[in-house]
Amino acid sequence: MIVCIAEKPSVAKDIAKVLGATQSHDGYMEGNGYQVTWTFGHLCTLKEPHDYYLDWKPWDINYLPMIPQRFGIKLIPNQGYEKQFATIERLMQAADSIINCGDAGQEGELIQRWVMQKARVKCPVQRLWISSMTEEAIREGFANLKPQDDYQSLYEAGLCRAIGDWLLGMNATRLYTLKYRQGQGQVLSVGRVQTPTLALIVKRQSDIKNFKPEKYWVLSTLYRDTLFTLEEIKEKKEVESTKEKTKSEEDNKRTKGRIKSEKDGKAALESIIGKEFEIKEVSQKNGTEAPPRLFDLTSLQVECNKKFSFSADETLKHIQSLYEKKLTTYPRVDTTYLSDDIYGKCPGILQGLAPYAALIQPLMGTKLPKSKKVFDSSKVTDHHAIIPTGVNPSNGDLTLAEKRVYDLVARRFIAVFYPDCKFSTTTVVGAVEPNQVEDGKKQKPLKFKTSGKQILEEGWRAVFGSLRNMGEEEKKEADEEKPLPEFQVGENGPHKPTLTQKRTTPPKPYTEATLLRAMETAGEFVEDEELRDALKENGIGRPSTRASIIETLVKRGYIRKERKNLIATTTGIELIDVIHEELLKSAELTGQWEKKLREIELHKYDARQFIDELKQMVTQIVQQVMLDTSNRRISKVTSDQ
Repeated sequence: MIVCIAEKPSVAKDIAKVLGATQSHDGYMEGNGYQVTWTFGHLCTLKEPHDYYLDWKPWDINYLPMIPQRFGIKLIPNQGYEKQFATIERLMQAADSIINCGDAGQEGELIQRWVMQKARVKCPVQRLWISSMTEEAIREGFANLKPQDDYQSLYEAGLCRAIGDWLLGMNATRLYTLKYRQGQGQVLSVGRVQTPTLALIVKRQSDIKNFKPEKYWVLSTLYRDTLFTLEEIKEKKEVESTKEKTKSEEDNKRTKGRIKSEKDGKAALESIIGKEFEIKEVSQKNGTEAPPRLFDLTSLQVECNKKFSFSADETLKHIQSLYEKKLTTYPRVDTTYLSDDIYGKCPGILQGLAPYAALIQPLMGTKLPKSKKVFDSSKVTDHHAIIPTGVNPSNGDLTLAEKRVYDLVARRFIAVFYPDCKFSTTTVVGAVEPNQVEDGKKQKPLKFKTSGKQILEEGWRAVFGSLRNMGEEEKKEADEEKPLPEFQVGENGPHKPTLTQKRTTPPKPYTEATLLRAMETAGEFVEDEELRDALKENGIGRPSTRASIIETLVKRGYIRKERKNLIATTTGIELIDVIHEELLKSAELTGQWEKKLREIELHKYDARQFIDELKQMVTQIVQQVMLDTSNRRISKVTSDQ
């Protein structure tokens, strides 16, 4: 008998149906030579401290660090889990072979390996590796089963992650709780990913609090109902050194068009009142804009937070549901690319998207373009980007939220086969001859500039239509796309200049969208997609865990949500303030650990070395904190923080 084990009952039923295992039993399905059973996610976990030594059960700072000689696993205490495991164990003990049908990722591999280890499996094991739950994908997966050993490094990476989280979480949480808590019952949770994430939020809040706004003035003028803004005004300032000159040039780039003193601003304004405005330059440049990238999990969470205010956790639940309903591919991915072998399946996927027939029709009967920005096997490891499966979504029972998420995924997929958007950017420079004379010399003309963007051919933008303008960024972009009137070089006429006082603004608080991006790139903020892809290697956490980290910080009272903003509480701020060990709170260092975990998965780093480094780090942190004689105490979490 061949035993198949899936991660959820619903997935097991889909697999059983394809295999012909139609007889229902308590905890499994049977038929056609197969028995298909399931877990409920994690059935096993790493042992707790007291499972190793009874002395570790009470929280006692004198027993830190707690470093087991060998880590072990145990069943999670739960009557339902214990009953299901008994069924799994019985089936596996009698099996001729086993097929691991867990989710095709690091966590899925760990879940099933632990269950098989606990069940003392001795028969051969194969691996089902699929990216969607359609019947076609399941059949194809069973026709191409892999040996379990092919995924040994994936398991080792997952095991190292779990052990690393145990070592740091168990020791640092007890250490900081016992050393800095205000009273009994207070627990100060410290974690390998949650603490540097909290540190990002606390630092942003500190930057906002300590920000000192500076006044500046902007000189603009209205000519033919078009607003022109002063390009720059030369300040009378001597630069003493090359270093200062370089810094001054950098500052000017950032503040171009800003006038730093009201006196200079008023002088410039008065110098052009009553003078005519003349058009000096009109230039036009054509450009193209490629379709947006396909979604990985993080970019989907970012987009859903911006457009629908969904939390990262909500988006993950919706896209997971769509995956289980066979409508989209595996969601816990960190690539925006498709492997080359998917290209041949794309026409069939498109034809299955019945609600989008009008958008797909122009693509039918033509060879689909194969862009390197979409299809690149070298950028795909375990799974490709999130795309529709081609199953008609009209046949599914979807919630409104699921329909919204599906619509984003489907339109992105359709758009990558559309032509680039073509546009032209017009830049117009005008000038006013000032009526002032300085040091016996006539001042140079003050130059003003404006620009406008005109869409020549919509291309992929036609796929999104009015949906593009749902977010704030898209609205701002739409405002900038208004074409300018026709201007001719040499034309002149009256204008209405104005001087406006403004202030520099502080950084914005993190939203879930911006925090996810910061976690993805270890705190580095980049707009360029290719550079962001390179920085993902050092991101904090995995795409599948970032949502739960944010929710954990909220649950533990370290941050709170104010509309879309994430705000650190007093407890969260004080906790980060008391942590002096950069290893615990540095996004960059945590990102380096994540990189090592990925390298373990790719056979480029030794798992034992990673664990040894973590043990050494934990020991060092305990020693440093024990030397602190400040007697500080961290505020308890309260509802009004």
